[in-house]
Amino acid sequence: MSYKNVLHDSPLSKSEAYPSSYDPSLLFPVARQLQREGLSLGSKLPFTGVDIWNAYEISWLDPKGKPVMAVGEFTFPCTTTNIIESKSLKLYLNSLNETRFNSLEEVVEIIRRDLTQAAGGKCIVVLKKHHAWIGTPWTHCEGTCIDDINVDIDTYKLDSNLLKVGTGSTKESLYSHLLKTNCPITNQPDWATMFVHYVGPQIDHASLLRYLISYRLHQDFHEHCAESIFTDILNHCKPSKLTVYLRYTRRGGLDINPYRTNEESLPANLRLFRQ
Repeated sequence: MSYKNVLHDSPLSKSEAYPSSYDPSLLFPVARQLQREGLSLGSKLPFTGVDIWNAYEISWLDPKGKPVMAVGEFTFPCTTTNIIESKSLKLYLNSLNETRFNSLEEVVEIIRRDLTQAAGGKCIVVLKKHHAWIGTPWTHCEGTCIDDINVDIDTYKLDSNLLKVGTGSTKESLYSHLLKTNCPITNQPDWATMFVHYVGPQIDHASLLRYLISYRLHQDFHEHCAESIFTDILNHCKPSKLTVYLRYTRRGGLDINPYRTNEESLPANLRLFRQ
């Protein structure tokens, strides 16, 4: 089945009534490989990484019928067979709203089981009551911000050939708040902060900014955008070490944060000022 046909069948392309009872069949998986073929990625990926989802609208009923509220963190390895389409996850989480469960631990186990099955690989699930999240500080971005570079922009169509390197090698961390991509089905805008850490030939900062802005009209899932950025920088700039981390703003009570690296590292689940 083609990527286009899969998206046509997803919940985002339809008007869906919110469920009144727990229903794991609402989860809609999309095979990662369908989009990776366009990046010429074979069975051996040039990166490892995870996708971290934060879910801010989780509720269910306790055994006496009293509502419980929680915030969830779901971590999917990038090696899972599928990603999960975000509207389907929202519908699934809302199917918990009017269902009674014995404990928070029971809900964790049910969500872990359902997401693992839909993703085709282990999902780590953490749920916390709202009071446990109060006072969580925003993270200060480390590295060099490239947003204030004075550049002329004349294209908003994705173009990896915009990437250039200068002379010499370096180790540096760069970031930008100017990434905008778009939902591949509804074309709704998705906003993100991009972090790039690398070791190798020095990337021309202006060229990286132009390349990043060329995503402005691009339509794709968050996870695939991260892999596209990683692959383009790896192929055009030839760093020996590379990490790309996208922190998207929330939509529908969910934010999705893909992390791709060829180093031995795992990301912190940051909270930026737009999250």
